[in-house]
Amino acid sequence: MKTGGIVGLILGIGLLAFGIYHLIIGIYLWAIIKIMIGAGLIVSKFVKNRYGTIIFGHMVVVAGCMLITAGIYYVPMIAHQIEKTGELKIIYIFAMPLFWGFFATLGGICAIYHGFCKCVRKDWKIKKD
Repeated sequence: MKTGGIVGLILGIGLLAFGIYHLIIGIYLWAIIKIMIGAGLIVSKFVKNRYGTIIFGHMVVVAGCMLITAGIYYVPMIAHQIEKTGELKIIYIFAMPLFWGFFATLGGICAIYHGFCKCVRKDWKIKKD
């Protein structure tokens, strides 16, 4: 199994650096989420077995749950904006944490299941004696 290519490593380092920057300037929730996903990507690059994928999946599920919770708190703000302008914009869906929280949670569950599939365990290979 090829786990975590160079793109994943670059994205992980970038998210980790961006998360540390947000931590320094005081945006704690977004910093924690970026650090968790960035660290998970870096772990999945260096752990060459299924555990890296499983750890990454769990970290993304936790980050997704945090995003869903933040998105629920943003609902009144979005409702007020829609009430004020009288229109629902697509940015209210794709730029808010509720959408990305569901996206991340389901992606994390997918990564966890992928950590247990036959392609990762290499059960599909024919062993020659």
